[in-house]
Amino acid sequence: MSDDRWEPPAILLAVDLVILTLRDSRLHVLLVERGIEPYKGAQALPGGFLQHSQESLLFAAHRELAEETDLNVETLRLEQLGVYDDPGRDPRGRVVSVAFLAIAPRLPEPTAGTDAADATWQPTDRVLSGELDLAFDHRRIVTDGVERARAKLEHSALATAFCGPTFTITDLQDVYEAVWGMPLDPRNFYRKIKKTDGFIHPAGSARKAATGRPARLFRAGPREALYPPMIRPADNSPNGKEQAQ
Repeated sequence: MSDDRWEPPAILLAVDLVILTLRDSRLHVLLVERGIEPYKGAQALPGGFLQHSQESLLFAAHRELAEETDLNVETLRLEQLGVYDDPGRDPRGRVVSVAFLAIAPRLPEPTAGTDAADATWQPTDRVLSGELDLAFDHRRIVTDGVERARAKLEHSALATAFCGPTFTITDLQDVYEAVWGMPLDPRNFYRKIKKTDGFIHPAGSARKAATGRPARLFRAGPREALYPPMIRPADNSPNGKEQAQ
């Protein structure tokens, strides 16, 4: 029998945050400029290490968000997105990160906190395309966060939160197009909306559109989960638009 005593490996635990919102009809992600090495000066997700063994992951996520961006963390509902544990993901050693996701409307301009040189909203398409390079494996984490957001719009009434108290079908379609990253055929979109009971209801009033024709107004319905879901169309037409069905 071996006398060798087992010693636990040296592993650091961290949190990263994917905060998404709509700005100027485009999906944006919150990024910070790293103020320290490694990757000093590079764009990255807000995040950091747990401070001590008694700190929970969720508490650490809220703390890091407040420290690096000065956002009001009480207004955000964070959910776990995934665990990222590739051995070479951090040059400082073996670091396992638990990523959290929040999707919220009308988030303010961030202010860099004590742990970041700057904090800004950046269009997610710049990250997904590789135009904007991120530190560590944060592009992969953003990609997973955007995909989770797109799936949420399929199965929940989240899109209505990005509209006003009353809105037009076009307003709602703009949200789906921004998050899904594709143009939608208005007729097909409205047909799918009508099939989903409890998603939206007529608001009982109308307003003049730019053409002079009245546009029907709607409000969010009582349903949080959509059935049937608003499934994303296959983007396989020559002009990139959804095919009529």
